[in-house]
Amino acid sequence: QVQVVESGGGLVQAGGSLRLSCAASGSIDSINAVNWYRQAPGKQRELVAGITAGGNTNYVDSVKGRFTISRDNAKNTVYLQMNSLNPEDTAVYYCNAFLVIFRREYSYWGQGTQVTVSS
Repeated sequence: QVQVVESGGGLVQAGGSLRLSCAASGSIDSINAVNWYRQAPGKQRELVAGITAGGNTNYVDSVKGRFTISRDNAKNTVYLQMNSLNPEDTAVYYCNAFLVIFRREYSYWGQGTQVTVSS
């Protein structure tokens, strides 16, 4: 069974760091682009960072210089390193991975991981 699972969320003080992981498992050929989204209470889900199959990255302005997205293709895992966290980063973080299965691309979402930043 193919699935995408996020991990690494938690409670951290302002100025702290967390590293989120997005791991794909099951019978997949490869992973194309992966995006991290977040949704704070009462707000719309927003795209935070993305990485292409070739390693090109993009970030929303509010996290540039603080967050870094990376991938380990051997482990079918994408990471989101989050530094200098502030309370505005509090949200549920979701991973959206485009998986290649039997030569076709499918979009998979994880269940989300809670990040809470205390002031």
